[in-house]
Amino acid sequence: MLFSFAVIFLVGLGAGALFQAMKLPRVIGMLAAGIIVGPFALGLLDDKVMSISAELRQTALIIILIKAGLALELSDLKKVGRAAVLMSFMPACFEMAGYMVFAPLLLGTSLIESALMGAVLSAVSPAVVVPRMVALIEKKRGTENGVPQMILAGASCDDVFVLVLFSTFLTMAQGGKAELSGLMNIPISIVLGLILGGISGYLVFGLFDFSIRRGKKIRSSVKLIIMLSAAFLLMTLESSVKPYVAISGLLAIIAMACVIKKKSEVSDAKGLSDKFGKAWIAAEVILFVMVGAAVDIRYTISAGLSAAVMIFIALAFRAVGVFICTLGTKLDFKERLFCVVAYLPKATVQAAIGSVPLAAGLACGKTVLSVAVLGIILTAPLGAIGIDMSCEKLLSDDRKT
Repeated sequence: MLFSFAVIFLVGLGAGALFQAMKLPRVIGMLAAGIIVGPFALGLLDDKVMSISAELRQTALIIILIKAGLALELSDLKKVGRAAVLMSFMPACFEMAGYMVFAPLLLGTSLIESALMGAVLSAVSPAVVVPRMVALIEKKRGTENGVPQMILAGASCDDVFVLVLFSTFLTMAQGGKAELSGLMNIPISIVLGLILGGISGYLVFGLFDFSIRRGKKIRSSVKLIIMLSAAFLLMTLESSVKPYVAISGLLAIIAMACVIKKKSEVSDAKGLSDKFGKAWIAAEVILFVMVGAAVDIRYTISAGLSAAVMIFIALAFRAVGVFICTLGTKLDFKERLFCVVAYLPKATVQAAIGSVPLAAGLACGKTVLSVAVLGIILTAPLGAIGIDMSCEKLLSDDRKT
């Protein structure tokens, strides 16, 4: 395992630096490195490391979500409240509609198989989007109209919505009956996630405050460990109660961090944000190399040109959904266009659930996995490059105002 971690960090950092030198996003190099050293190419990673790949990716994602919560200004989010809510489900609905209309024609799948494929592909990647929105918030670019805040919040809820629909369509594809009551899990999971996250934030801050009042100030490094532990408990709770009630652990983590920021002194909150920023240096490598390692590159060959055409048609549907979400807001055309670009990348969710239909023995399983793999390879670089190259041109620098 130690050799595997050495490979992950050294190759991941090296590939990231190489792509950065070529004026390309580091994450593309890390994804490529993961594909190369993963089990479907060179096979340099130990099976034990691959067996905990999902947990490693989740841990890295938790780190950037906490940093996102510490960077998020709730007052700014209120400016785009309605649009943020719409962004959490409408673009995904439009993209799924694209698959349901065109996948039967291009890929020969049935309507329910096309819906299942759309559910796999329509989730935006928080791993690609969240760190970039956090960076824009810290640079105060586009924050006057709440653009990065809206995208950050919408992308976090988007996955909850898509995963519920995925489980519903999977049941239908297996011949079972989908219960419409399952859709109620979406608002329930969001509300419970926010409530639990808020309570956790107050409890964690209470612990920090209690220690200070007793004359024992807790170091930022120790606070980081405590907050991470609280986040792990929230994710564990989500898994434990999943058979009974839906809870969004990701939203709970962001809410916890938001409460801690709101209650803390500005200097303390900044210190915590800096600590998580340093932790993200290692977490980013683990996240994207492990996402790349989960990609079975062999399936891109079988996907074919028709799958690539399908993906871009669905993205066009998604773009229309994003534009509709931003109607009636203060956002100008450039800011709306940036929202479209920021909602392109796929990676984490597709790597996690793309193989589930195949494992379930569905006839469309190989097709779904092939399109999911191709979706990651096409849209993760496209979205990352698009965000990095367009943010300065499409978003205003609010430090000058």
